[in-house]
Amino acid sequence: MAHREAVTTESEPTVGALVADASRDISALIQSEIRLAKAELSVSVKAGGIGVALFALAGFVLLLSLIFVSVAVAYFIAMTGLDLAWCFLIVFGGYVLFALLLVILGVLYVKKVRAPKRAIAQAKQFPSALKRS
Repeated sequence: MAHREAVTTESEPTVGALVADASRDISALIQSEIRLAKAELSVSVKAGGIGVALFALAGFVLLLSLIFVSVAVAYFIAMTGLDLAWCFLIVFGGYVLFALLLVILGVLYVKKVRAPKRAIAQAKQFPSALKRS
């Protein structure tokens, strides 16, 4: 039996050339996908940033309006004939009581926080499961 050499013509690419071309094409495709994702994310991040800034501005305006409403409530109380200083103290006391209520509710909710017991138990079983494999 004689050893036969593969007959190749210049028009047929070799397997190595085909693999190199495929590798280059896949790399170019992945790079294009990454560029597309970056472009889409930059638009989303810009829109999200503008949205967050608008929410912050709305919160600031709401805070300013709360000050004006507080003054108005104090003047409404003053219409009853009470001295204006006492009216402002009453409004201040109302805010202190409201803040105290929020603190109490916050403490109650923080006390409900527990460690994820099932997730911790499963995480402890993971290394032993890998050793069995």
